[in-house]
Amino acid sequence: MKHYKIASYFLLVLAAFVMGACTKMDDYKNKYEPNGPIIYPGKLDSVQVFSGKNRVLLTGLFTSDPKIVKYTVYWNSKQDSIVTPVTRTSGVDTARLYIPGLPEGVMTFEVRTYDNAGHISIPVTLAGNVYGSLYQSSLINRGIAKAELQTDGSALINWADVNADDGLISMEIKYTDAANKQHDTLITSVPTGLSTSLPKFKAGSSISYRTAFKPNKTAIDTFYVDYQTHSVKAEVTSIYLSNTSSSFQRATFDGRWGTLAAPWITNAAAKNKDNGVNGGYSSDAGGVINWETWNNTPVVNGIIYQPTSSALPAGDYIVTFDAYSEVQSNSSVYCIAAAGGNGLPVLANLSTALGYVGMYNSANVGGTSPNSREVRSFTFTLTTPQVVSIGFLGNIVGNGNPGSYFQVFYIKLYKN
Repeated sequence: MKHYKIASYFLLVLAAFVMGACTKMDDYKNKYEPNGPIIYPGKLDSVQVFSGKNRVLLTGLFTSDPKIVKYTVYWNSKQDSIVTPVTRTSGVDTARLYIPGLPEGVMTFEVRTYDNAGHISIPVTLAGNVYGSLYQSSLINRGIAKAELQTDGSALINWADVNADDGLISMEIKYTDAANKQHDTLITSVPTGLSTSLPKFKAGSSISYRTAFKPNKTAIDTFYVDYQTHSVKAEVTSIYLSNTSSSFQRATFDGRWGTLAAPWITNAAAKNKDNGVNGGYSSDAGGVINWETWNNTPVVNGIIYQPTSSALPAGDYIVTFDAYSEVQSNSSVYCIAAAGGNGLPVLANLSTALGYVGMYNSANVGGTSPNSREVRSFTFTLTTPQVVSIGFLGNIVGNGNPGSYFQVFYIKLYKN
């Protein structure tokens, strides 16, 4: 009986404690939740921010809470925001919001949803990169290691290697084919070992190209570098010159010596054979450009040249020729390119030429040793389209036998 009274006493004390605790909890709720318990709508799930050009794309999923009627995205320390209404369906709905007019840099965004009673969700906060003029200014076109016309008429472009994480996605090339048809070709980028073939390329023309970048793989905008022009090295000899290779055609001939046939022009000083009738051509090797001063037949400011058949486009050019020479040290022979179609400068005015290279002279300037055969070349640049004279200038002493001579087996013109 005594134990029963003790147990009853403890039960009464416990009941009083529980009732007191509930009273305190109710007092707390009444103090901080005077309008009832706080309700939080379902938050936006799987939120992502995709980078763009002075903008971002924000996406997310509504997977619960059919009472949501809108969501708000805040940024710039909540000084800026966009409110977007939501029409919920019975399934999963998608939020997709473009936020324009953003400054370049890292931006932090806060997303909250609202239900039809005005309740606000807990925030979802995340950051994203915004790209703009600073990123754009850091981009350069992909380099071209080599661009050259092939024997099948195509242009082969060998691209410089790039890093896989550079964000470079493509190159767009504009070019003209042999039929003067314009082409616009898009090349998908790979980081290394990339080559592009442009069929039926118009010899002597250039390509125009630009490079496209994305700052990261999921970016919503593509950034483009300005178009730039790049030359395609091509032999354009047959376009602008003629009678330029072994078996050179002759105009006059006496059994060995002669003059070159048109369009070559030979001045009187170059005709050092047959009493001023022939010179500059010999039948050796099937027909070559040749001056020879044996038997005291010197050449003083002898000139053999031809003007290009039409104006060369602005750009860089290479003249090459294959020659064999035995020219004495007090003599000189130059291959020259000069502006206009009226001939080449004499030795005293050589500095006025567009470009030149010597075979041998007393100062050995740009020349080779005697008794040698090799392919020599020089370059020149045109800033405007113009006709150019290309040929040879000789000042070769006679000096008895054997004297001096040189032979040219071909001459070629390349646009670089």
